[in-house]
Amino acid sequence: MAHSPITYKEAGVDISANTRWVGAIRSAMLSTFGPRVMNRDNAFAGLFRLDYDEQLFRRNYRKPVLIACADGVGTKVLLAIQTGRLDTIGIDLVAMNVNDLITCGGEPLFFLDYLGVSALNPKDLATVIDGIAAGCREAGCALLGGETAEMPDVYRPGDLDLAGFAVGVVELDRVVDGLRIKPGDQIVALPSSGVHSNGFTLVRKLIERQRAALDEYVDELGGPLGAALLRPTRIYVSAAAAVARAYPNTTAVTGMAHVTGGGLRENISRVLPHTCNAVIRKAAWTPPPVFAVIRRMGTSRAEMFKVFNMGIGFVFIVRPRFTDGVMNALRGAGEDPILIGEIQKGAARVILK
Repeated sequence: MAHSPITYKEAGVDISANTRWVGAIRSAMLSTFGPRVMNRDNAFAGLFRLDYDEQLFRRNYRKPVLIACADGVGTKVLLAIQTGRLDTIGIDLVAMNVNDLITCGGEPLFFLDYLGVSALNPKDLATVIDGIAAGCREAGCALLGGETAEMPDVYRPGDLDLAGFAVGVVELDRVVDGLRIKPGDQIVALPSSGVHSNGFTLVRKLIERQRAALDEYVDELGGPLGAALLRPTRIYVSAAAAVARAYPNTTAVTGMAHVTGGGLRENISRVLPHTCNAVIRKAAWTPPPVFAVIRRMGTSRAEMFKVFNMGIGFVFIVRPRFTDGVMNALRGAGEDPILIGEIQKGAARVILK
């Protein structure tokens, strides 16, 4: 039986709409470009110069090591879709990547994104891209390129999938890898803005079970539950850079950790030598109220510390004689650092007291 010809658009993909979309996001990308980006219209790949200022680059990076990482925002994107608020998840996407990248002691250079959809919705996607660009500007990196994939056979109508990829650089002898951590080192922490971008499968299950209204005002949150949960992940690039400027070698900071899925235990233990434990005093800080709200929905305090950051988003492990100086450098960068614990002899465990 003969069939009439079918077009790509009739199959579910509109090439002309995609072409218009690429043009529409150009201004957001340009807002993140610095002098090291070689702006080439219609190029198949982004070009980034490492030696724009050759003398400066040679002074800072005699033996440059590239850093690369990839991450997403998990099921937080489903909550964003449910509430119709897509303005923050782009910031989350950048934060989840660059915060990982800087734990090695380096700086982010550029960022790439992947957006997967069933069908292009330029208004909503532009909101996401604007958020990604805002995150890149805050992190000081260029949004160098990306991919928007229209795949109606993979994604359901209304679906949105996000992934990000960051590339940075660090001088070889300034790499921070945790190998120099030893007993007596102090643990200096920076607060999170809330849940950040981990644990949302549990959060969404609790919301569903409690039939909680995301738009309902919650007194202790000072606003709706949905807004508190969607508060974007903090970007710690400027804080880490302030410490690097104050101590332009690895003497002061012996390790760093981005506190994401798995909480303080899982993330800090990743940088510990096999002969050291991290002992953390939970009384040293008060978690943001959103965590108390989540706990009341029906989970335990132990599970909360297992899953969430509980108010601590980033950690520096510091030689004790530099602790005050590192905290002062962080305060100068607008941060509110907290001394939450110390390193002791052990077996790469994180002990919460």
